[in-house]
Amino acid sequence: MAHEHTEVTPAECADYLEQIVYFIDNELDEADCSAVRAHLDTCNPCLAKYDLQRTVKQVVARSCSEVAPGDLRAKIMLRLEQVRVEIREA
Repeated sequence: MAHEHTEVTPAECADYLEQIVYFIDNELDEADCSAVRAHLDTCNPCLAKYDLQRTVKQVVARSCSEVAPGDLRAKIMLRLEQVRVEIREA
């Protein structure tokens, strides 16, 4: 579907902005990717938000290279197991 340069409603932009996270993660099918790309080519406010989202994702990815200390990891794993037991018993 060709995306002409037309006035886009805030609701349409909101729909595209919801898809941006999936677009960045390559989790959309080709048709949806094409639609998002076409929208970003014609909507500067959404393009700016896309660039911001992509930058934040890159910064978070770089920052998440650290490994949790062993004692913290053990506490988290214990708590996760407790939650699993609670869910099974519910």
